[in-house]
Amino acid sequence: MPATPDDLFQLFHSLGIETVTVEHPPLFTVEESQGLRGEIAGRHSKNLFLKDKKGALFLVVAEEEAAIDLKRLHERIGASGRLSFGSAELMQELLGVTPGSVTPFGLINDREARIRVVLDEALAGADPVNFHPLTNTATTTIAAADLLTFLRATGHEPLLLSFSTAPASPDL
Repeated sequence: MPATPDDLFQLFHSLGIETVTVEHPPLFTVEESQGLRGEIAGRHSKNLFLKDKKGALFLVVAEEEAAIDLKRLHERIGASGRLSFGSAELMQELLGVTPGSVTPFGLINDREARIRVVLDEALAGADPVNFHPLTNTATTTIAAADLLTFLRATGHEPLLLSFSTAPASPDL
């Protein structure tokens, strides 16, 4: 059974991580979430659950305005061939979330560390950062250093990558 938001908050507490969570109507896209800017301080993200040709899995956690060239990203992250989006079923199985709720906090459910995390350097160096707490009806604010603590505690050492100079892709 996947972790619940309460399980997530208990893990934060056990790790000494302070967060602030704001509830809101369901948000499914970056565009929808931009309506909350000004109400929730900090950097916001887009999160892509991807797989390569050999079935390796990746969670790309990038600043919401980052230009991600999906046609070339595999070269930058060491994937085998071009990337495609992981299925909703696989997302639910490994992250415990549904499309529209993808979040690095879902890695609490990837107990076998099957997913490789690719974290945008812009987020890793920003304070604070915001993500859904396993549901798209809330946003949790966390310090970037605490996000790294969380990722490592779940067995996920992130690959830090800059998306700020990547060319824009018509895919995103």
